[in-house]
Amino acid sequence: MDKIARWNVLVEMLASAEDGRLSIDEVVSTLNVSAATARRDFDELAAQQLLIRTRGGALANGVSFDLPLRYKAGRHPSEKHWIAEAAAELVSSGQVIGLNGGTTTTEVARALGARTRLLGDGPEPVLTVVTNALNIAYELTLQPRMKIVVVGGVARPQSYELIGPLATTLLKEMTLDVAFLGVDAFDAATGASAHHEGEASINKLMSSRAKQVVVVADGSKVGRSAFARILPSERVHALVTDATAPSEALAAIESTGCRVVRARQADAADEPLTETAS
Repeated sequence: MDKIARWNVLVEMLASAEDGRLSIDEVVSTLNVSAATARRDFDELAAQQLLIRTRGGALANGVSFDLPLRYKAGRHPSEKHWIAEAAAELVSSGQVIGLNGGTTTTEVARALGARTRLLGDGPEPVLTVVTNALNIAYELTLQPRMKIVVVGGVARPQSYELIGPLATTLLKEMTLDVAFLGVDAFDAATGASAHHEGEASINKLMSSRAKQVVVVADGSKVGRSAFARILPSERVHALVTDATAPSEALAAIESTGCRVVRARQADAADEPLTETAS
């Protein structure tokens, strides 16, 4: 296991610890590494303010729940891939698609790029993608069948998202057919939420400009809530998640009127979304 993968596991272990503490002995036992390696990992993560170093271990830091995108990329990669494949199946030719930032929506963008080859022939774009994520815009710019629109704003290094008043100016003038939202948490009571209030604000605006809102989230985010609310579950038309999502949480989400799509390797496809009143 390389260093970044270890860091992902360490932060997840710390986040799930009941008392918010993690000892070097626990790391040695779980990851099968030496005590020296565990200490070095803790020291380097503490230097990046991703945890608080303590004697014999580490303490959770609130920042650790908002890891930079480069660290999040290693979490649940296969689940995100199949979620993205299922989400892309919900898109039809000619639609205007909104994508916020995040590792799952980045996978959705890649799946949409592949899907454009199935949506018809000819030189004209078959999809228009509106995004506030710099990395997604960069990846999709070379897709010949897509028209890419990037909103303005101030770049946030953790997620590569553009946020702030400059981003809202352009989004307010647009109408989207489907907005795919990557979130930090989603449950029936709170709805979709994010760790950062600036991202939540832009994501809320993007949702308000869309005829359909689809949350894409792996099972580890389902049944949880985060600091800043994006929108209630009643405003989410569909949740695309994976088989690891807690059944009880999914049932509660479905009871609010949100459709649940469980992505699977063998049958990721679903019926395209049709326009309904928000």
